[in-house]
Amino acid sequence: MSGPGTTKPGKNPPMPVAIGDLQGCLSCLQRLLERIERDAPGAPLWFVGDLVNRGPQSLQTLRFIRSLGPRAVSVLGNHDLHLLAVAWGIRRAHRSDTLSEILAAPDRDELLGWLRTRPLAHLEHGHLMVHAGVLPAWDAARTLALAGEVAQALGGPDPHGFLDGMYGNQPTGWDDALTGADRLRVVVNALTRLRFCTPDGRMEFATKDAADAAPPGHVPWFRAPQRRTADVTVVFGHWSQLGLMQLPGLLALDTGCVWGRALSAVQLAHDPAQRRIWQVSCA
Repeated sequence: MSGPGTTKPGKNPPMPVAIGDLQGCLSCLQRLLERIERDAPGAPLWFVGDLVNRGPQSLQTLRFIRSLGPRAVSVLGNHDLHLLAVAWGIRRAHRSDTLSEILAAPDRDELLGWLRTRPLAHLEHGHLMVHAGVLPAWDAARTLALAGEVAQALGGPDPHGFLDGMYGNQPTGWDDALTGADRLRVVVNALTRLRFCTPDGRMEFATKDAADAAPPGHVPWFRAPQRRTADVTVVFGHWSQLGLMQLPGLLALDTGCVWGRALSAVQLAHDPAQRRIWQVSCA
């Protein structure tokens, strides 16, 4: 399957299929897509970010997702942003990175140019897709607007300046008065790194354990009281300790493919009971 799928005339298009963090595991994705294509041919494909890094086929994965054209929607994850920062000399590569093939590829500029125009949030069919999480004060419309501010900076004439100011853990929470790099940094951190926060939305980045291991005074972001995205279904990855988690209004999809566990896909549905699930093991 190397291009956009088709649907039969007269039929409603199938609901999108959301797929968990790939991190360069193309062979697992191809096995998963064989099953999806048998059961839901031509369904749009949503990728929750972290297309690359740590897995063995980062270059091939990036090329493949790009080749899917409009059939594929992918939001940016923290590893995707890390690739851009390394490529432009903002950050040094980590020892565990598997990005060197991309950086040396003849089509490197085309791939990086495509990647930096991916959004940080996508809303369709009552489902809001982000890589990591959403601060409790943001509703879906505000999330899209703030993600759009980041997209404008990253896709604009000075992406290097944006990436240079992107790193850091401060400020830890949202304030409408924030401007410049501080404002964009909070948005990026929430949408690509968030796991735990205080009930009023102060982020914590050190803890990567399961949802029941929140540090004192913190909760998983999706359990924050009065979370304003409770009226949509939030689709996300990033948190492999959660595994495949399906709750009303919530769908977590990172099942640790790159750690040798599984790659998961779920066909979205207005009624959660009608969701269709596919999984493949990842050696």
